[in-house]
Amino acid sequence: MKKLVLHLLLIFTISSAFSQRSNEDALAAQYYQNGEFDKALTIYEKLFRQNSAGYYDQYLNSLFNLKKHDEAEKVIKNMIKTFPDNYTYQVDYGKLLQERGQQEKAADWYNGLVRNLQKNEYAIRELSINFYRADAFDYAIKTLLNGRKVLNDDMAFAFDLLSLYRFQKNKPMLVEEYINLMSVPQESDQIVNQAKSTFSMVFETPEDYNGLRQTLIKRLQKNPQNLAYSELLSWVYLQQKQYDLALRQTIALDKRLKEEGDRVYDLSLLLVANKAYAPAVEGFQYLLTKGDKNQYYIPSKIQILSAKSEQLTARKFSPAELTTLEKEYLEMLKEFGKGRNTVFAMRQLARLQAQHLGKAKEAELLLEETLKVPALPPSIVSQIKLELADVYILTGEVWEAALIYGQVEKDFANEPAGQEAKFRNAKLSYFQGDFAWAKAQLDVLKSSTSQLIANDALNLSLLIQENTATRADTNALKIYARADHYIFSNMLDKALTALDSINVLFPGNSLADDILMAKSRIYLKQNDLSKATAQLQLIVDNFSFDLWADDALFILGDLYETRLNDAEKAKVFYQKIITDYPGSLHVTEARKRFRTLRGDSLG
Repeated sequence: MKKLVLHLLLIFTISSAFSQRSNEDALAAQYYQNGEFDKALTIYEKLFRQNSAGYYDQYLNSLFNLKKHDEAEKVIKNMIKTFPDNYTYQVDYGKLLQERGQQEKAADWYNGLVRNLQKNEYAIRELSINFYRADAFDYAIKTLLNGRKVLNDDMAFAFDLLSLYRFQKNKPMLVEEYINLMSVPQESDQIVNQAKSTFSMVFETPEDYNGLRQTLIKRLQKNPQNLAYSELLSWVYLQQKQYDLALRQTIALDKRLKEEGDRVYDLSLLLVANKAYAPAVEGFQYLLTKGDKNQYYIPSKIQILSAKSEQLTARKFSPAELTTLEKEYLEMLKEFGKGRNTVFAMRQLARLQAQHLGKAKEAELLLEETLKVPALPPSIVSQIKLELADVYILTGEVWEAALIYGQVEKDFANEPAGQEAKFRNAKLSYFQGDFAWAKAQLDVLKSSTSQLIANDALNLSLLIQENTATRADTNALKIYARADHYIFSNMLDKALTALDSINVLFPGNSLADDILMAKSRIYLKQNDLSKATAQLQLIVDNFSFDLWADDALFILGDLYETRLNDAEKAKVFYQKIITDYPGSLHVTEARKRFRTLRGDSLG
C-alpha cells in the first residue's frame, strides 16, 4: 500500500511539474511574441537550465534580441563543448559573430566549417540544413557543393540543391542542376516532368526560357543522344510559341525512338488548339508517312481536314478554298467509307456545308445518314441530333427542329446534352417571337448544372424581360430576334439591315448595347476585326454597367491576344475584367491569360 501511495505521489509530482512547465512555456512565448524579451528571457533561462536541448533556441534568440552577446557566447560554447559533433551550435557561433557585426570573422568561421567537412553524407546534409535554419542560404549551397567533392559524387545532394535554388529563385543554377540530373539515364525519365513543372512556376520572363533553351542546345551538341534534353527542348519551344521548332524536335524524337507517333499526334492536337494550323498539319502529314496500318493514319487524315477547316473559317476565305476543302472531305469519305471511324469527318463536312457553303439540304441528308451508323455512343448521337436540328432551322423545317430538340431533352434529362437541347429549343421560340414561352424555359435553365448554359439562359432571359415592357419594345425585340436568326443562318447582310432598322423604326429603344454586340458577332464572322473591335469598344465605353460589358472586354482581350498580336492591350482588357467584374463568368480565364501574358507562368 505504501508503494502504491509513493507511486501515485511521484506521478502527481511529475504531472504537476510538467503542467507548471507548460504554463511557463506558454507565458514565455506570449512575452516573446509581444516583444517583451526581458520577461521571456527570465523564463526561458530557467527552462533552459532544466532542459537545455528543449529550450535552447528560444533562450538563445531572446539573448540575441536583447544584445546580450557575451551570455550568448557562453551558452553556445558550452553547447559546442557538450555536443562537439552537432553542427547546430557551430553554425550558431557564426551567427553570433554576425550579430556582433563581425561579418568577416563570421565568414571565416562558416568557410572553415565548409572546408573541414567529414566524409559523411548525413553530416554534410546536417550542416547544410543548419545553415538554412540560420538564413545562411549561400553557405547551405556551398556545403552541398563541397560535399560532392568530398564524397567524389557529382550527383550527390541534387534534390537538396534544387530545393535551395528554387527557394532563392536562382534560375541559372536551377537549370544547371536539372540538366545535370538528366544526364543520368536512370534519372532522366522521372525528372523531365518535374523540371517542366518547376520552370513553369519559377520562370517569369521570356529571357528565362531563352537561357534554358541555349543551355539545352549546347548540351545536345555535346550529347545528341540524350532524349531528356530533346524532350525538354521541345517543351521550351512550345512555351515560346515556336511551334515549328517544337514539332521538328518532337518528330526527331519519334524517329530516334522508332515510336508509333503518339507524341507527334498529341503535339499536333495541341498545335490545333493553339491555332498553329500550319505546323499542326505538317505533324499530321508526317504521321501519314508511317503508312495506312498505323493507328494514327485515319485520325490524321481527319485532323488535317479539320485543321484546314478551322484555318479557313478563322480568316477571310474564298468560295474556291471552301469548295476545295469540301472536295477533300468527300474524297476521304470515299476512300475510308462512312462508318464509326469517320463520323467525326462526316459531322465536320456537314458543318462546312451548312454554315459556309449554303448547302443546308446536303448537310441535312449527311447528318441523317450519320445517325444510321451502327453502335454509336449515346453522347455522340445526342450531339449529331443537335447539329441536325440546327440544320433543320436553316432549311426552314422548324417543327422538325423542335421535335429533335425535344427528343434529346427527354432522352438526356438532367444531363448537359438535355439542357443544351432545352436551351436551343427556347432560342428557337425566341427566333419566332414567342417570348413568353421562351422565357419560361430559360428561367428553368438559369439553375443548370452547366455554367455556360446557365449564363446563356440568364442573358437571353434578361434580354426578353428588359425589352417586352411595352408594345414598342416588344416589336423592336421581334426585329432583333429576326436579326439573331439571320446571324444563326449565316445571312449576315440581312442581319445588319435588320439591326440598322431598329433605331429607325423605334428611336430611343433599349436595345443599344445588344445591337452593338450582335454587330460585333457579325463582323467577327466576316473576319472584319476593325469593325468588330469598334462595336465592342463602344459597349465598354458607353455601357459598362449593362449586360454585355464583361463579355465585350473578354472578346477584346482575346482578339488583341490571339489575332491582333498586341499583348499589352490584351492585358488591359483582362485586367479590367479582374478588377471591375469579379463575378464575371470570364474572370478565371481572364486572370489566367493576364498572368501568362505578364510572364508569371508560361507552362
